[in-house]
Amino acid sequence: MTITVNIGASAARRICRFAWLLILFLPAGAAAQLKAGTGKIDITEREKGPVNDDLFARALALDDGTTRMVIVTLDVVAIEEIGPIRAGYLEAVRSRLEKELRIQPQHVIVNTSHCHGEVRKDVADLTVEAVRAAFRTMEEVSAGVGTGFEDRIMENRRVLLKDGREADMRRAYPMPPDEKLESVGPVDPQIGILRLNRKNGTTMAVVYNFAVHPIEGVPQGGNTADLTGFSSRVIEENLGPGAVALFIQGCGGDINPAGYKNVDTPPDAERLGNLLGLSTLSALREIGTKPVKKIRIRNEKAEFPRVDFESRIRQLEAYQKKLLEGLRGTNISFKTF
Repeated sequence: MTITVNIGASAARRICRFAWLLILFLPAGAAAQLKAGTGKIDITEREKGPVNDDLFARALALDDGTTRMVIVTLDVVAIEEIGPIRAGYLEAVRSRLEKELRIQPQHVIVNTSHCHGEVRKDVADLTVEAVRAAFRTMEEVSAGVGTGFEDRIMENRRVLLKDGREADMRRAYPMPPDEKLESVGPVDPQIGILRLNRKNGTTMAVVYNFAVHPIEGVPQGGNTADLTGFSSRVIEENLGPGAVALFIQGCGGDINPAGYKNVDTPPDAERLGNLLGLSTLSALREIGTKPVKKIRIRNEKAEFPRVDFESRIRQLEAYQKKLLEGLRGTNISFKTF
């Protein structure tokens, strides 16, 4: 049986590169078996103010005797575009892993959660150390995949207005009156899950994929891995010592935490993260595992055209001109006005 799991995407301007992990499950009793290991290391920046909760680099190493690969997840906003991880990170990590552990660069997949936490400047060194730890703990595993469901913690920040226009719900943007709203955009409630168990039946790793921006924040402020940091903690604590939960960001471009614009209560990423973690754990109960013979990695590059804003810009410029032409002189003084 062949299972395809979407395990990551990184975008830069016009190009999106997607990676898939194909796992071939052997019939019971087959001799060969996949080996896996995990690593987890603290990457929290503690020099820039208070810290609410720790941020981590997590690594999952896979080796079938022929192919070696690693999945790395980071509690940070992005790689080499915005945020604290600057240009050169990926090249440095991939070249060192190729030299030290014989992992081909295209077999190193790094995914960021898109939380806005601050990480240490030596995050590349710490990433490599997490991968080293993963390969030091390699043992035979069985694997299984499944899906969970969670629809309480997110909302689409694009709303359609009755006049045909769209409004975008951002922290600093004003919102139109309720009576002008027509509908909101869709969300994806599915949690994609990969489970790896040791030979003794305990869970070594859970890779879970979900679409949401973890940008909720915490009541007292402070550096935080946000809601997906809390969801991973819930999964790991409930699965027991040694379990590592790796969050893989889905298509979360327009997906905010639920109630993102709420001003009546403080932001509470822990509550939302707990819900995501518990929903993932609930789905895990139904996911069995089987021996694995081979892993196959397929990389595909797809080009997506950038949005053409020319017509919209022309509309706005025409509206601006109309407003300016509507200005008239007056004999009313400023004091009288």
